[in-house]
Amino acid sequence: MTQPYTWFFWAALSACFAALTAIFAKIGIQGVDSDFATLIRTVVIVFVLAAFVGVAGKWSDPRLLPPRTLLFLALSALATGASWVCYFRALQLGHASQVAPVDKFSLVLVAVFAYAFLGERPTLREWTGIALVAMGVLVLAIPARKA
Repeated sequence: MTQPYTWFFWAALSACFAALTAIFAKIGIQGVDSDFATLIRTVVIVFVLAAFVGVAGKWSDPRLLPPRTLLFLALSALATGASWVCYFRALQLGHASQVAPVDKFSLVLVAVFAYAFLGERPTLREWTGIALVAMGVLVLAIPARKA
């Protein structure tokens, strides 16, 4: 798949699965410690991905990867783990309809970090969309005043 908007298809699927993640996790963590629930989730992911990589014939020797690649994949894994622990804790304490949108503030942070560290330069139109996401997160995160 090398068509121009193939990335959008996969990103949209990711959004759908992320939405289901919030719903399934909110139901699944009832009466379970959020950190333990994160561990169970991670174990399932390891087995599913290992089977997928094996069946798809995509396995290669990780020792052959450049050290820089391994370092950044390890850092990504640590960030993912920290994100999941925080996400499950937030889901246990709050409503999925509030937690998931605030979690998506990561979109704003990705744009800022990509600008700062990767040299990406979003257009004015893209920055406007990113600002709208940030404002939406604020609307959801700040409690409404009771009259």
